Amino acid sequence: MTETTESTEPAALTAALFEPITIRSLELRNRIAMSPMTRHGSPGGVPTDEVVAYYRRRAEGGTGLIVTEGTAIEHPSAVDADTVPVMYGEAALEGWRKVVDAVHGAGGKIVPQLWHVGPLFGAMGPVGDVHPMRPSGHWGSVGNTMYSDEYVEQMRPVTAAMTERDIADVIAAYAAAARNAIDVGFDGIALHGGHGYLLDAFLWEPSNQRDDEWGGDLQRRTRFPAEVVKAIRKEIGDDYPIIFRFSQHKQQDFASKIAQTPEELGVILNALVDAGVDVLDASIRRFYAPAFEGSDLSLAGWAKKLTGATVMAVGSVGLDSALNERVIVGLPTMTDNLPDLMRRKHEGEFDLVAIGRLHMADPAISRRLRDGDPMPEFDRALHEGRLY
Repeated sequence: MTETTESTEPAALTAALFEPITIRSLELRNRIAMSPMTRHGSPGGVPTDEVVAYYRRRAEGGTGLIVTEGTAIEHPSAVDADTVPVMYGEAALEGWRKVVDAVHGAGGKIVPQLWHVGPLFGAMGPVGDVHPMRPSGHWGSVGNTMYSDEYVEQMRPVTAAMTERDIADVIAAYAAAARNAIDVGFDGIALHGGHGYLLDAFLWEPSNQRDDEWGGDLQRRTRFPAEVVKAIRKEIGDDYPIIFRFSQHKQQDFASKIAQTPEELGVILNALVDAGVDVLDASIRRFYAPAFEGSDLSLAGWAKKLTGATVMAVGSVGLDSALNERVIVGLPTMTDNLPDLMRRKHEGEFDLVAIGRLHMADPAISRRLRDGDPMPEFDRALHEGRLY
């Protein structure tokens, strides 16, 4: 009988995804990342053994970098569900230490995505008397949204704007969470700065109508997220990378934008890079969608062109439909998008690629890509309904 061995040579199409890359002290075995996805598997904010196994499987499956689900900083209105993990408290940090050790033991690297939901407080569950953090008290303009009419109407009234004390407290909470993460062994820090959450709410004019140093024009709207990055960089030092997820779209309106032109996008992204961001995570519903009229460049491609930073592409890789597609108007379609992904990789649009839903469908999605195997089918009811 002839003994068969598993091939370790990547398929020709995807070979460029299996080149190593180093970002500060972070050494990755390949260019594939697991995109952050809220899983609601941490009762009381504490990652369980099931969460440990969930992340370990993706590292065992060959994924180079795992970006965890959104993880709350220590602030009263950071998140609105007690099944979302937190980055503070002895029990939660011990749970995260187990996650980190398991991922490292399987040859992977892992960073937490630190999260404050900002104006979207209350979307996941009741919040009682706790007030949301909104830059100017405005929820933002409403357009193509997945939220119910009832929830939107509840959110429309203008609330109190964040005070100087609120701003200082949140910045300090981000820095403290980053310190906690490094202390339990994480390989860097990721920040959720898109989709209408707090960092993004400062960037987006409809939710930031301040007229002081924290708003009023694009440069001042960028100040708050930049100050969060600076505080984290000061806290964790120069060895660890900082990843910043940004997006044009908001959950209040999938057609909205923080930048109407490439020049405006450059103002935002270069300020973040100057503050200490190493990797720009360009969140878009489909990675190949042109970001601006008159160019085929994707959002990731523009981030690379405008800043020269390390860039991560994300959005329906290996899938023919976007998340929440029913409420998004005007999306391009592509039934087999891996050749286009690799074309853009070879043309230098991005350095890393993040995959979300297919990591749910198969923890070994990286191995499939390496071996040239067919992509798995994503079944939302099945794969989102379990933590495996």
